[in-house]
Amino acid sequence: MALSTRGLRRSRALAVLPAVVLLGTAALAGCADPGASAAGNPSGGAQTTPARNGVVYNTSPDQQRIRAEKDPALAAKVPALISKDGKLTVATTAGSIPLSFHATDDKTPIGSELDIAQLVADKLGLELDVQVTSWENWPLKTQSGDFEAVFSNVGVNKDRVKLFDFASYRAAYMGFEAKKSATYDIKGADDISGLKVSVGSGTNQEKILLAWNKELEAKGKAPATLQYYSSDADTILALSSGRTDLNIAPYPSTVYRENTRDDLKVVGKVNAGWPSETLVAATTLRGNGLAPVISEALNSAIKDGSYGKVLERWGLSEEALPESKTITDENFAATQATATATPSGKAS
Repeated sequence: MALSTRGLRRSRALAVLPAVVLLGTAALAGCADPGASAAGNPSGGAQTTPARNGVVYNTSPDQQRIRAEKDPALAAKVPALISKDGKLTVATTAGSIPLSFHATDDKTPIGSELDIAQLVADKLGLELDVQVTSWENWPLKTQSGDFEAVFSNVGVNKDRVKLFDFASYRAAYMGFEAKKSATYDIKGADDISGLKVSVGSGTNQEKILLAWNKELEAKGKAPATLQYYSSDADTILALSSGRTDLNIAPYPSTVYRENTRDDLKVVGKVNAGWPSETLVAATTLRGNGLAPVISEALNSAIKDGSYGKVLERWGLSEEALPESKTITDENFAATQATATATPSGKAS
């Protein structure tokens, strides 16, 4: 019996799975997991949320997304195995407002990540097919061919480039948030000494805090107490009630809460790749030829202004990149050495 297009992709992808997949997904999933942050859930509330930063967040299923025109030259560069069904199948975790989350109908995935994915699909002349998955599952499902690209606040790191290729599209930062009355100014390890900090387990946020605690212990200072909660709602409740002093989460989410709530504020910012720098990028199977085409599509969207409009729509203009770059295992070290992601507010 003939294989379907999706089945053919799956069988070919499985045939080339690298041996390092046996290491598991812990190292792959331990970066900027939106689902591990305290995202805030707009479900059941108003369908637009005016914010103090001037953004009016549309959380309804009717997004009226910013669209782009097909670029025939770019469309012709899409690998045949991917373009054959006319779709770009994109995975997202739908766990962090305003990046990727469920609309007020509790089922439609929306957010800046999907708006950017839409621009890419438009440029490539493909229909956007969004698949919601868990953070833990996207690596294996991308390797198997179920997903052709991941747009879900995935940061580039040395473990992931062994399995995936990347097309960068946003700066990658983590934010520290606290109660409005707090006087914290978090710039480094010394500033979290003795504090209670909530963090998602297995994330890059946790990795940063554990490294900072080692610094504190080496200096003879009290480490921070890391606290873990089972849900986003519990995390924010603990912060707002004073049971934790700080929460660390993807920076866009902390900015969203600062601008839509009266009780929280951002008190620090750190690059998600600390002590190095990293970028958020579209993630594709290593060597399948899609990442360079996505980079070209993103650069076309940057040039025509649609990319900037998407980030402005979600209050993320300060994380805009001047150019998308394709990052692979072969050039990863060089991109780390020449990282130039410099939004208006630099990481501490």
